[in-house]
Amino acid sequence: MTELAKLTWPEARARFDADLVVLLPIGSTEPHGPHLPLDTDVTIAAAQTRAAAAELARAGVATLVLPALPYGVTYYPDGFEGRVTLRTGTLWAVLDNIVESLEEQGVRRVVFSNAHLEPAHVQVLRGVAMDHAERTQEKAQVLFPDNTRRRWAATLGAEFQSGDCHAGRYETSLALAADAAHVRSAEARALAPVAIDLLAKMKQGVRSFEDAGAAEAYCGDPAAASAAEGHELVAALARMIVESVREAWPELFAPG
Repeated sequence: MTELAKLTWPEARARFDADLVVLLPIGSTEPHGPHLPLDTDVTIAAAQTRAAAAELARAGVATLVLPALPYGVTYYPDGFEGRVTLRTGTLWAVLDNIVESLEEQGVRRVVFSNAHLEPAHVQVLRGVAMDHAERTQEKAQVLFPDNTRRRWAATLGAEFQSGDCHAGRYETSLALAADAAHVRSAEARALAPVAIDLLAKMKQGVRSFEDAGAAEAYCGDPAAASAAEGHELVAALARMIVESVREAWPELFAPG
């Protein structure tokens, strides 16, 4: 895996071309219960991106990983300290600017690798991808492998599919796999499961974790998390990205 931030500009120039797949990890800075750090979504985004980039490289695809974007649209943790949010228009402009900057340097294939699941945030990513849906000589195509879509959600376990997964078993397992040193494991093991039917609450118009019943900024069952499950989830998220790239740009893959 090659990271843009670790290259010199001549090294970057040598890699930038129309066949390069550039992956942008996208996370957030927000509360994740009393047991996970504020950068949990950034950690997950980086882990799934690294794993996908490695798998793409093994398949003969040239890849480059951008520095992770650590901020998103983050309104649901309102009332809990540590939330840093962008407005929807700001996030849209930032993502547009990143794509346009890459376009100016010859890049024509960009992938958003997202780990922050707030609906308004996901809607922005979908919109930017739709605005960059076609690859031309001058313009880049943006893929957004969206794990909230049914096809991919079905690969990520029952808690994820239920929607009660913010800092629960799903995200805590991923954090244990990718950044165990910063998981407060004793606190996680002591937490009782919290079932709030978050997806239904969102559809009803609830706009914060606190109002939905997540009194400590988590839902699901963090005590049931494990690093082993986390590694399996990282692999599943990486497969989602790789398969999306393969479907969009099959010509990049080495025969066989």
